[in-house]
This record gives sequence, structure tokens and C-alpha cells, in this order.
Amino acid sequence: MIYRKWISVASMCLAVTAGLCQSAPLIYKDSTQPIALRVQDLLKRMTPEEKFWQLYMIPGGLQEGSEQYKHGIFGFQVNTSSKPGGAAAQLLNYSNKGNALQMAHEINAMQHFFLQQSRLGIPIIPFDEALHGLLRAEATVYPQAIALAATWDTLLMGRVARAIARETKSRGIRQILTPVINIASDVRWGRTEETYGEDPFLTSEMGVAFVSPFEKMGIVTTPKHFIANVGDGGRDSYPIHYNERLLQEIYLAPFKACIERGGSRSIMTAYNSYDGSPCTANNYLLNKVLKQDWGFKGFVISDASAVGGGNVLHFTAGNYAGSTADAINYGLDVIFQTSYDHHHLFKEAFDKGIIRQQAIDSAVARVLRIKFELGLFENPYVDEAAVQQYVNNPLHRAIAKQAAQESMVLLKNDHLPGQQHTVLPFPKSVRSFAVIGEDAATPRLGGYSGPGTGTVSMLDGIKTKLKHATVYYEPGCGRYAHDVTVIPATCFFHTENGELKKGLQGAYFNNADATGTPVLVRTDENINFQWTLFSPDKKINYDFFSAEWNGFIKDSVTETVKIGVQGNDGYKLYINDELVIDNWKKTSFNTVLTDYRFIRDQNYKIRLVYYEPAGNARLKLVWTSGVNNNWQDQIDKAVLAVQQADAAVVVVGIEEGEFRDRAKLGLPGHQEELIKAIAKTGKPFSVVITGGSVVTMEHWIDQAPAIVDAWYPGDEGGHAVADVLFGDYNPAGRLPITFPVFEGQLPLVYNHKPTGRGDDYDNLTGQPLFPFGYGLSYTSFQYKDLSFSKQTMGASDTTVASFTVTNTGKLAGEEVVQLYLRDQVASVTRPIKELKGFQRVGLQPGESKQLSFMITPEMLSMLNAAMQKVVEPGAFRIMIGSSSKDTRLRGLLNVK
Repeated sequence: MIYRKWISVASMCLAVTAGLCQSAPLIYKDSTQPIALRVQDLLKRMTPEEKFWQLYMIPGGLQEGSEQYKHGIFGFQVNTSSKPGGAAAQLLNYSNKGNALQMAHEINAMQHFFLQQSRLGIPIIPFDEALHGLLRAEATVYPQAIALAATWDTLLMGRVARAIARETKSRGIRQILTPVINIASDVRWGRTEETYGEDPFLTSEMGVAFVSPFEKMGIVTTPKHFIANVGDGGRDSYPIHYNERLLQEIYLAPFKACIERGGSRSIMTAYNSYDGSPCTANNYLLNKVLKQDWGFKGFVISDASAVGGGNVLHFTAGNYAGSTADAINYGLDVIFQTSYDHHHLFKEAFDKGIIRQQAIDSAVARVLRIKFELGLFENPYVDEAAVQQYVNNPLHRAIAKQAAQESMVLLKNDHLPGQQHTVLPFPKSVRSFAVIGEDAATPRLGGYSGPGTGTVSMLDGIKTKLKHATVYYEPGCGRYAHDVTVIPATCFFHTENGELKKGLQGAYFNNADATGTPVLVRTDENINFQWTLFSPDKKINYDFFSAEWNGFIKDSVTETVKIGVQGNDGYKLYINDELVIDNWKKTSFNTVLTDYRFIRDQNYKIRLVYYEPAGNARLKLVWTSGVNNNWQDQIDKAVLAVQQADAAVVVVGIEEGEFRDRAKLGLPGHQEELIKAIAKTGKPFSVVITGGSVVTMEHWIDQAPAIVDAWYPGDEGGHAVADVLFGDYNPAGRLPITFPVFEGQLPLVYNHKPTGRGDDYDNLTGQPLFPFGYGLSYTSFQYKDLSFSKQTMGASDTTVASFTVTNTGKLAGEEVVQLYLRDQVASVTRPIKELKGFQRVGLQPGESKQLSFMITPEMLSMLNAAMQKVVEPGAFRIMIGSSSKDTRLRGLLNVK
């Protein structure tokens, strides 16, 4: 195998090096030497150029040529999709034998190049994303992170992590930019799906369970985003201004746990700012808290392209050199950028000497230390022959299925009218069954996911389960309300020198009234722009400009349509020199439409004028032509399918993701109308929700007799959903986030501190729709006989809380037992309750188990007024139950 040839070549090179060492010892190449000595020896041999490149990480590889990497590089997120050319093609001996093998081969080739052909022979750290499975083709996709948290099962999380780590390391990847351990304290945030929920204890336990197997296997984990990636309004990367107490109690805890207990050796910073400084250049967070207070020995990387944020976004630096200097001086170690070509923007600060040499050397030393710890200098290659064993691996698929099963949360399960049993589980003896919803037929895997391997849809899972039944399927109305569409480029033309050309002619001005001589004239194929971070062009002010587009529009049919503008006002639209829309004001984002009749293939003169004096520009020219707005017909077809069936499932979903925060938390499109129409059939049915965050349900929850939250369940999700719906698996997942009744309650978390008065609204309660920790079962459980090994204990003592849980139902099932604590009287206000322990326990019908929680000083500790960690004397309320709202046992523990 090729990897063996490289190992042989490396051995010969080491032998030659050993001979040279007699006259000039290369301590850094001697694996018997302490790593600290090897780091210092290598560091003193490096040029400033070589030091810079060890602090620069990018997606890519050697496909574009190896000469530009002669000084080395930190590492690559390997891009195996582009074909190499020239010398790189010969070096890589490119193969098309499959993506997993291809990646392993390419990484081996890269390591060989850097070890043997760069001056100092410093290997790279290949890195990638692995949020819930390696973000690559032929890798198993496990349930989304929020779903893994919903299992409340750290042992299972460890099994998932080990499986992902095996697939990751087999390809040569030695760092993952995972996990996301930000606290999802506002579920409007589009990246809630990537987190482990709202609670610092649950997030810490799940985070440690995830990172530990990777680190033990020699893969660097990178918990992110330090310290919080969501701000006011649940908006991504908004500035945060938490006080130190809130940081220490809530937001820092999972990071500290992953470092101290999980062994994480890298941290990624957030895009936003904290207390006036970008998190990428925040001296307090990076130097004081992380490196000084915690003694973190790993390296800190930026989020992609964030180092320049001090210049272009936060305006704390006048140029890229300044933002780079701030970042490295204030604790960042590695610049994560999206292209090799950007390096000159950041290298300038190194070349000009405006970064402290001590900061540079410290950053480089941190990177080198990890490369030595990983053994990359001696053993950088992977066995390519072993890669395929992890492609569609049966054991990994079994783990993915178990994780999907355990993640399912039963939110509602009413009794059928006039009958003793509930809607779920459906009997497998049904003769016919209807499956409704696009998300039932098209598996959705969630953000930061690979394409999946043999992914099973819910429809296929149900068909497999009901081999002898008739299964009807209708897609229903989908997640989108297709009211308007962007006018396509094929409809626009303009004239140049008397000749008709495609697109519209745009003229851009650095003023707010589109007058005078334009700064830029160009052709735009259509009007579909979102300049929220940047201007239309470097010549144009991003927050004070105007534009005018001229040309012709042509429809392919004769029809009367609604045409107009969607975006930030103000604007004016003219058709055939007639002013049809006048919205020349600046207030908000909206959609303004007007009726206009077009004759097929006839050119109509069009003119659009727009101005933006405040930035964050969004502009689309839209119409209703070609819009398939037949959602009512689709609902009618779905109703007909349900009427023919004995029972049905309606699969609905939400839209979310990175930089896709949600102001409205109801089901998008016309899915609520779909549920209500199905309810009118009178047939037993369940709603299954696909998504990674909350859904408000005020308009339809009373009509839906059963609701299951399936999250994004991964490759085996279809089988897992079918198992739950038809009783082959008794659901026991629990919510890691609080579901509000209405968006106006947000942010809404269970572990808030006491209020100075009440917590209700005049027109709505302050209580959630579904509380943190909530989830139903097909069976029932009884808690009893709480006792303590010590009812009174010293501040440094431990005690054991013991109790009995009994399955009082007729089915085997699992219960997630949760321990909450409250300090009755403290010197500073404390949360009304805090999760401090949980266990997932399986019980047969009638079976009882005695369970216990050890209560330690750490669980009772708090930060006093002087921000000192103490255990104060007094009474602590111990609450044990099935959710944060469902306390079954309660006792008092006294600390003297």
C-alpha cells in the first residue's frame, strides 16, 4: 500500500537525519526528547514566514500547486472535490475509488509533502466538522446535536462520539471544529439545533461525553463558540454584555468542563463582541479567563474569516493589519480563513512588527506542542486499506438508530374518544395508513451534516414496518408559502449601442438620491441582493448609497400578475415610464406589490430606483408569474388520503440554521392549515415535528391528539420514527430546551432567578408550553421513599439521596430521572432550580429499582458576592422528578 511506502521513505529520512544529528542535533526530530524541548528547538529554527504559516488554517489542499506552501501551514480542511493539476496531480496520484478512500489518500499525500519537501518538515493538522457525524460523503449521520442532548444519555453520547471519531481518524483528520456548547438561552437563534440546549449542566455533561473519546483517540476537539454566539433577540453573532457572574455560572461552565474533564485542546472564538471587544481579540476572555485562570495549554482558533471582523464589522481596528495584531496580541493563536489568497491581509501585521514577538512565539509553540502530542512528526499517515471498514459500518448504523430512538420526545398523546388506549402507539395491524408531508419522504439531516449514507426516510421506515398494509402518501403543502418569486434573469434585457443584452443596467451612487455621476455602472442579471454586511462594490458606501436599474422586462405568457419589491424600503418602480410603486421612505422591510398586465413576449421598459442610508440592504424584484400557489389543492389531496386510511401521521418541519434566526416560531407555510384539515377527518393521527428547535402550537395543538418531536434523526431516523409510532420502541427522550406558548415570552428558561414580583403577562401566563426536561412515555412511573445517607452534612462532605422508581404501566419503558436543587437562602440570589444530575433507567412492567444520586460539595457550591466559590451553610431543597416542572420527590438537606 502507498502509506507503507511513505512510512518506509520517512524511516529512511529519519535515519539520514540521525546521521546528520551527530554534527547538528535536531532535537525536535528526536521523539525521545520531552515535547517542551522539541517545541523550543523547532521554534528557534523557524523564520518569521514559517511562524506565520503555522498560524494560518484554510479549506483546500495542494490541488492548486505546492509551491505556495513551501513555508508550511497549520492545516487544511481538505477539499477532495476539485481535481488537481500539474505537479500536484503527480504528487497525489489522484484516485476516484470513493470519497473516504480519496480523502485518506489525499491527506497522506499532503503529510508526505510537508514532511519531506518543506524546509523544516512540519506536518499539518487536517481538520473538519463533525457535529453529528463527519461532514463528508460516506460518513454516518447521527441525530443532530440537539437530538443527542434529548437522549439525556451520556453513555450513548460516548458511543456516538467514538463511532464518529473512528470514521474521522481513519481518513487522517486530526482536528474537529466541534462541538457547539453555546447555551441556547434564546431559541429564536437559528443554530439552536447545533447545541445541547439551555442548561449548563446538561450541556457540560453531553459536551464532556462527546469530546473525551476524540481526545483519547488523538483527535483535537474544538468546543465553540467562545463564549456565546447569540445575543439580543436570539440573533446570531449579536454583541453580548453579560456580567461576570452570568458568564461564570452559565456560559463558561461547559467550556471549562470540556477542557478540564474532557481534555479539549482547542477552542474556537465567536464572531460577536463581548463587552466592547471582538471575541476574536478579547484579552479578558482569551488571555485572562482561558489561558491564565484556567491554565489552558491548547490553541485558540478564530471562526472562519472572523479575524478581519475588528476592521469590517466591529470597527475596533482601522485595517486588517490592526485587527490581526489585536487578535494575536489579545490571545488568538490561529487565523481560520476561507482562502489562501487572503493571507496577505493578515500577514502584513506580522511583517510590520506590530504584533508582540512573545505573542507570536507563544501561539506557534501552542500549535507545535499539539502537533508533537498527536505524533504527527513520527506517524502522520493512515492505513488506506482500513478506511472502507467504516463506510456504512453496521455497528455505526446500529448506534445511529439507537440514538435516534432515544432522542424521540413524545409531547402529547391523548386517549381516543370513548376508548381506554391512547392514539400512540398505532397498532401494526392497521390495514391502511396515510403518511402526509414532504419531510416524510425527503430525509432532513440538519445543519452541518454530510449527505448521509443509505439514509432512511420516515415514509420508507413506515413502509418497511407495515409490509402488509396499504400506505398512502401525499406531500401536502410543504414548508414554504410560495406567494411570490424573484423575477428570473431570463426576463430582463437592456440595450448597449443599440444591441439588446441580457440583464439590467445598474448605476450606483455614493449619495441617497441617485443623482449626479454614478460611481459604478454594471450589468446585473436580476434584482436579488442582500448586502447586509458589505456594499454592492468596494467603490460604494455600504451604508450610504443609491442605485438605479434600467432595461426591459418580458413575460413568457399573457397574464395579469402582481409585481413589486421585497426588501428594505425606499424605492420607486416604473414600468413603461409609469410610476407603479412609490415607497420612497425609510422605515422597514416589507413587500409592496401592484397588479400589472403583461402581453406575452412583449418588452416593457422598467426602471427601479433604490436608496439605502443606513446599511443592511436587502432588495428583490418579485412577481407572482409562475408561482405554484396551489397549497389548498395539496391539502385537499392529503385529506383524501387520510380519509381512505385507518390512521395517519402528518410530518411537518421548520426552517432554521446558521444566520437563519427565527422571529416567528410557528410552523412555516401553510402546515398549520394542513394539520387542522387532517383533524377534521376524525381519523386518529399524530403530528411528527422535524426540526432542531421549538415550535409554537397555539393554533393547532388542541386539534392534534398526538405529537412527537423527531428532531433531525439521522441516517436511521426513518426506522426509529416508525418504531416509536408503532410501539416497537417506547419513547423516553426529554426536552433540552423550553417550548414557549408564544414568542413574546422569550427568552424563557427554567433556571431563571426569582423575580421581584410575578412572572406573568397581562394577556398570557409566564409558564411554558412544554418545560425543560419534559417528555411522555407509553407507560407510567411512580417515585417514592426519598432518603439521605446524611440529612445534615458539612460543607466538604457528600451525601447520597436514595429513592425507588417503579414502572406502574403495562409496557416496558425508560424513565429519565432528574435531580434539581435550590439553595433556600443564600447571600446572593440563586436560580429557582438547577439541574444537578440525571439518569436514564429502563424498567419492565411492575419492576422497581432503587436509585441514588451522590450530592457533592461541587453541586452545592455557588459564587458569593466577592465571586469566590463557596458552599454556604443552610438548607438546600432537593427535587427529583420527570421534568423541571414535574417534581415527584422533595426533601431538605442541611449544610452546617
